Parts: sequence; C-alpha cells; structure tokens
Amino acid sequence: MKLNLAIIAMALLPTAAFAQDSVAVTSAGEYPNTFSSGSANVSPFTQESKRFNDWAISFGAGVPLVQSADLTSLKNGNGSGKSVFGYSPYLSDEKAITHAFGLNLQYDRGETRQGWFNTKTDNATGTGYQNVGARTQYDAISLLGDVNFSNLLRRVDNHSPFRWALHGYAGIGTLAYRSYLEDASGQRLMTEVKPFKLGSMFGQAGAGLKYKVNRRIDLEGRVMYFVTGDDEFDGGGEQYSSINKREDQISDNFFNATLGLSLKLGKHESHLMWHDPLQEIYYKLDVLADKNQDVEVCKKGDADNDGVCDDWDRQLDTPAGARVDGAGVALDTDLDGVIDLYDKCVTVPGPVENNGCPSGPSNTLTSVQEINKDFEGIEFELNSDKIRTQSFDKLNHAADVIKTLDQNSQFLVIGATDTRGSEAYNKDLSQRRANAVVQYLTSKGVNSGMLIAEGHGESDLKYPECEPATKCPEWKNEANRRVYFQQK
Repeated sequence: MKLNLAIIAMALLPTAAFAQDSVAVTSAGEYPNTFSSGSANVSPFTQESKRFNDWAISFGAGVPLVQSADLTSLKNGNGSGKSVFGYSPYLSDEKAITHAFGLNLQYDRGETRQGWFNTKTDNATGTGYQNVGARTQYDAISLLGDVNFSNLLRRVDNHSPFRWALHGYAGIGTLAYRSYLEDASGQRLMTEVKPFKLGSMFGQAGAGLKYKVNRRIDLEGRVMYFVTGDDEFDGGGEQYSSINKREDQISDNFFNATLGLSLKLGKHESHLMWHDPLQEIYYKLDVLADKNQDVEVCKKGDADNDGVCDDWDRQLDTPAGARVDGAGVALDTDLDGVIDLYDKCVTVPGPVENNGCPSGPSNTLTSVQEINKDFEGIEFELNSDKIRTQSFDKLNHAADVIKTLDQNSQFLVIGATDTRGSEAYNKDLSQRRANAVVQYLTSKGVNSGMLIAEGHGESDLKYPECEPATKCPEWKNEANRRVYFQQK
C-alpha cells in the first residue's frame, strides 16, 4: 500500500515494451530466404525509424461508488441509508502497440464510503442494521488492455481527421485495502488485505471517451467497473457475519467514474492512437486521381506475335510457333545453332545440315530420338536414385530399342539436375540416377558394354537460363532434372 510500490511497478512496463528483435538483410545482393521477412529491402525497426509517438502518461481523479455489496454507496433501501461519496485519483503509464491497441499500467488509490451514514462526517445514530457505516481505503495496480474502437471500427470512406475517440479497457491486477466499520460501538478495522497475494487479485473493465485537445494533451472521461472477488471489501467483516448475510453475492464490486488528462510523450507530431493508417493511401490515391495520364503497354506492338513486346524483344522475327525466352529469343536447348522448332534432336547437338542431329547412320539417330522420348519424364523418388514404378514401361520399351542397335556401339546414359542444392551433391545424385537407369536396362537384357553412365550434375542444363532455379518457372526446373541417351 505504499506509493513506492506503485512507482516501481510502473517503471517495468517501458523496459519490457522496448524489447524487440528484427532480421535484417546485410547486403544489397542478399536474397531473402525462408526465414527472412520476404523482402530484400529490409531494415530493422528502431527508435530512429519510428514516425509516431507511442507513450503517454495519464492522471486524474474521480468518485468510486460501491454498487454490488451488502453496504452500498447509493441509497437503495438496504445497503445504504443515503448516498455517500468517496474519492479516487489514478496514474497510468500507457504504451500504444498499434493504432488500435495498447497496454496501460495503472495505479489507483482511493477511498470508498458506504453504509447508512458517512463515517467521516456523521456518527451512528440509528439502531440495528441501520446503525452501520463503512469506508474502505484501497491501492490497486493493474495491467489493462486498451482497444481504440474509433480507429478499429473506422469507415474506409471517412477521410476526415477525428478529435473524439472511444476506448475500451479490461485487465487484472492486485488490490490491497483496509476496510473500516462504524456502529454504536465506534469505528474499527474489519479487514486488511496485503498486495501481491492470491486473495488480492481483482479485475476491472470499462470505457473511456477521449478528446484531443492538441498534439500533446488529451482529455478523457472514464467509467470503470471493479470486481474485487471479495465479500469483505465493503467493511462487513468476515464472510458469514450478520452484515454479509444480507446479500447473496460473494464479490463486493464498485464503479469508478473519473476525469483525467493524458500527456503524450515523444518528438513526433502525431500519436499512434490518433493516426489513421489509411490516410497515406488516401493521399496517394488523390494524387493518382489528379493525374490524367494513360499507361500504354507495348507502344511498338508485337510484330512477330511471340508474346514479347517489341519494346524489349531482342529477336523481332521469331518464326511462328517457336518457344521464346523472356527476351523474345527463340529457344535452342542444345545450343547447336538450330532452334528447337526445327531441331529434330532437341537435346543432342548436331549440324544445321542434319536438322540439329549428330551425323551418323539414320537408323541410329532415329533410335536415339525414340529412346530419349522414353527417357523423358523418368521419375525418381525425392532426392533418391530409386526409379518409380510408373517409369518401368518407358524403360522397358527403351531396352527393346537398344537391343536392336549395333552391339559394338557405345552410348552415354547422362544424368542431369537443376541448380538447387550444392554442385557436389547434384553431381553425385545425377551419377547415381544414371547408374540406376543403366542397371535397369542391363537387367532387361541390354549389353552392359554398350552403356556408359555419366553424371553431369547441374552443369548440363536443358534450360541454361535457370541459374539460379528461382529465375524459371517450375516446369523448366523439372525439365532440367532428367536422364537422356546419347551416342558416344
């Protein structure tokens, strides 16, 4: 119940509230990962980057009125003979978390008066239960949640600034008190409760209406309801005393109506609780609305109809039907000078005069192309060299074709990956997958001397532009993860 107890408790809130952590990108080229904020332009939130004040100190005073008890403050024919009024000053340390929510550490000190007469000015004159008056001195420390309903429920089409705000409060704390009873025998201490004990816990909730006087000062009227959880707060004594048997309730509760001032702290012009976060959007929309400027896409058109505007198309005469990259250049997967549209062997380099296929016996070239069609889309278990069963039919057909070829020929079974993972891991994985395909083919009767397994890892990309993998859609990365057949 000492004042220094409240001062120490209120000093704890700023210390805890300023604690924060942030993940920052330390270089301009650093790409965000799974554990970053999702933007490469990230900076920590510090005191220097704050744009609004978010601390305030409030103080005020009011009148507590015991409402739900055996002895009440207002005349009601049972617990009170006339209306008696106490006093209650308060001090609050307030931290705005967002524009609509904050935390308050509040200290209340006051005295309630209840019963049939005012114990400060009158003496017991009646008889029986009407010859009773009481007062309760209390100290309360509570942590309150503060909801700014005016900002939370603000209409999106309301662009005007506001000076009135409705707030809702609720929280718990510790309540210490001394209750005194006066009757024909005189005045005496009935109950004393110490702070920070299990029995001293209480709750309070209520509402307040704030008026913004200026950037520094707010005027606020509050009505709070205290739930003590204690049947002895009103001075009736122990739970089963004659006074406490008058009513069935087990908690003596009271209202506290206060009027106070809030002093907003900080160097900024505006406090967070008075800021409408949509105001900046409104301004930018107004600026855009004032601009009478049409945005024209593809000013030069798309002459070759490849889906890439001529403004940035590096190949303005792309043949119809050819797939292009982001710059409008026709794709040449094997980089042999023959675009994929005309390349008969898309994955195997070859001269232009042979339609992009290697020189050699035509039956062999045709067979290699057919085998590669079977190899395309071979599926493995994730990060494994185990071939999935749905790929067996393709490999069986490839084995049948290989067994028709010259048994003295040699062919490469090449494994390749995308650019995800390390270079060493991709090299090893591609080699193991190529070995798995060779083993499967030899198990189906293919001469093992015809096949040589090679793992190229991420150095043999079907789509070289996928370095890193994040530059390409997933279908291109899937195409890079492949095994293909090539004549040695």
